[in-house]
Amino acid sequence: MLLAACAAGAAGAGAARAEQVSDATSPYSASARLDFRIDVGKFVYLRVGPAGAGLATVAFSLGATIPAGSAAATNGNNKSVSWSGAAPGYGVTASNNVLPVEVASNAGTVSLQASVISALSSGSASIGMNGIAIASDNAGLPAPPVPASGSGAAVTVAGTAFGNLVTQRSANWTFSLGMPGMPAAGTYSGQLGFTASVP
Repeated sequence: MLLAACAAGAAGAGAARAEQVSDATSPYSASARLDFRIDVGKFVYLRVGPAGAGLATVAFSLGATIPAGSAAATNGNNKSVSWSGAAPGYGVTASNNVLPVEVASNAGTVSLQASVISALSSGSASIGMNGIAIASDNAGLPAPPVPASGSGAAVTVAGTAFGNLVTQRSANWTFSLGMPGMPAAGTYSGQLGFTASVP
């Protein structure tokens, strides 16, 4: 004879219950089942820059360059320089412009967006943030376009597991500066923000 019963530890919703099984008939056998419930909270994680570091700074230095074919100037007074007569060009030298980026989430499709927190300015002069471009070395973690001001268009970060519900992506983003012309002399500073969002 096999007897089964469910015992409640307390009355009411959410009460703990145990399955009780007994067997008084040979061969004797009794088994009980146990349900499990695991709650996994949603999260999203974004890092732009080296792990453990503070706020990363990307820097560009713009300077005049002598046209090709001209002799390099030397220090001193009244030194002649062979020059083609063409106007100098402007070169851009970047530092700390390749940054590691990481995105992780377990809450579905991740959208990534860039926003201008403060414009690039030096006194009364300013440079549009959209002169900055970002290239990613991982197509699964694309860099969002940088707007001139406000918030730019969002890009989608592809999921990596559980039917694209879980995302774990890393990439190196390379920042570059394209200038239509030489801005006024000065030290310009500004700030970009990046936002990862999930449904």
